[in-house]
Amino acid sequence: MDSKGNIMLYLSQMLGKPVVDCTGEKIGTVSDLAISTGEVFPRITSLAFQGPGKIPFMISWRKYVDEFDDDGLTLQVEAHDIRFSYLQPDEVLLARDLMNRQIVDTQGLKVVRVNDLKLSVSGSQLRLLGAEVGVRGILRGLAPWIERSVVSVAKVFGKKIDEQIIAWNYMDLLDRDLSEVQLSVTHKRLDELHPADVADILEQLDPQQRANVFEHLDDAQATEAISEMEDEYQSDFIESLDNKQAANVLGNMDPDDAADIVRDLSYERAETLLRLMGVEDATEIRRLLGYKDGTAGGMMTTQFVSVADTDTVGHAIEVLRELPEDHPSVHFVYVLDEYDKLVGVCSLRTLVLTDDKTPMSKCMYDDLITATPDETEEDVSADIFKYDLTAMPVVDERGALLGIVTVDDAWDAIEDDVSSDKTKTSAWKWVGIATGAVIFLILYTLVVLQIAGFHWR
Repeated sequence: MDSKGNIMLYLSQMLGKPVVDCTGEKIGTVSDLAISTGEVFPRITSLAFQGPGKIPFMISWRKYVDEFDDDGLTLQVEAHDIRFSYLQPDEVLLARDLMNRQIVDTQGLKVVRVNDLKLSVSGSQLRLLGAEVGVRGILRGLAPWIERSVVSVAKVFGKKIDEQIIAWNYMDLLDRDLSEVQLSVTHKRLDELHPADVADILEQLDPQQRANVFEHLDDAQATEAISEMEDEYQSDFIESLDNKQAANVLGNMDPDDAADIVRDLSYERAETLLRLMGVEDATEIRRLLGYKDGTAGGMMTTQFVSVADTDTVGHAIEVLRELPEDHPSVHFVYVLDEYDKLVGVCSLRTLVLTDDKTPMSKCMYDDLITATPDETEEDVSADIFKYDLTAMPVVDERGALLGIVTVDDAWDAIEDDVSSDKTKTSAWKWVGIATGAVIFLILYTLVVLQIAGFHWR
């Protein structure tokens, strides 16, 4: 089978195969193939092989390779006419840099291991299609006949073992410096995914790999991704960062999210990070840390927009315009009296439809539903959904506005409760199964001893 046929090959099939010159003289064995990373499905650009004495050589694929298949490669010239080359900056070696490495499947949003690489023959060119991440790649790596045998046996029993190929344009490599190797100029890279998707991927990695990926996200992307991670991963991730990085990340987060993470840190680490933050960020987080976890105070955010009741609608709109781009979504403007007591709330719709010169006291809604900081998160969440609120103000005994609990916070609290209940139910289920198994073994043993004629003394 020569290169003119339209065939598929695998890297594992080519490694170790003979390389012969145009006269048929063997000059070495295939040790690796190189690709240029600037294409969607990149061409093989260089051939690496071991010559006599296991000396490594590299040559241009286009210049020298004439025919190839899973039995080996034939070159266009005689051995003495070969001019050797070196790996170029935009080239990646398949066996060295990809095989057995962990990659992110950016389409399936999961971390997988490369067990083999699928190649496609197109005329005289050989292209990389993608990575085999299933069991067939493992079996083929042991020996092609093992793969064929297992597939055949499975077919006899009515089972089908399919290939699991991830196309090259959906691959992002984890175990090397991503800043040095541009894997594909067109594929959806890890740092272009939604923060929630990045969070899902980060949770599948070990701490070292998590840190490596984190280094290739900018501050905003990293902050958003960490905010989207499950609670049990957040504090572990912050612990894995150095103090400066951790303080920077926490300082960029919403204060309520940052406070939740700081609560899970040791006192010494928490104090170190708070001292490294900006005074304003640290003050907001410390204020929230003063409230018990699981209460309205512990779940509220201090990022809200408020104006005085004597201010005009025009002033309130100017305040909104001056908010930083990373400020959380605003649904209401809260209205305070001269003593900072919450006296009303005004929706953005009302602001837009009201004359700029109108005092806020004339257009605000003053029939308010509020919570105190000591109320449980379950009660607050229930009220938010009962009254169909986007956010609920939290006030102290004087009626001063302390913060707001958003509907997103309420959903998070409910999800945590459901998850906790499921965990408890699952734990009790396994305790029940284990207890039942022990009782069964005891009874079974007694019956066996009785049958055997064992007499108790």
